[in-house]
Amino acid sequence: MAKYVDGYVVPVKKNRIDEYRRLARRAGKIWKEHGALAYVECIADDVQKGKLTSFPQALQLKRGEVAAFSWIVYKSRAQRDRINKKVMEDPRLKDLHDVKSMPFDGQRMFWGGFKPIVDL
Repeated sequence: MAKYVDGYVVPVKKNRIDEYRRLARRAGKIWKEHGALAYVECIADDVQKGKLTSFPQALQLKRGEVAAFSWIVYKSRAQRDRINKKVMEDPRLKDLHDVKSMPFDGQRMFWGGFKPIVDL
């Protein structure tokens, strides 16, 4: 079965990790309702600042922030595009458009779609 993965990394305020977890759990359920095969959210546990590049440097982490690394798995890129359109229109996620209330800084978020080349 062909698969497609969306991956993203975002800075989360440490004192708002529980809030981020609740938001991620709610969003993940909605993504899966619309057809995503898997939805995973992780908080950095062993991530060091690098000499040339790293998650902290890429996110320009500030004091009191931690990196979240996440991915969503789909059957295909076409399915990803259909599901994301439905998710973005889902009224249950309307509050995600209020960036000031989010437990993360979406301006420093980075993401992309990936075609797996090894899947063991």
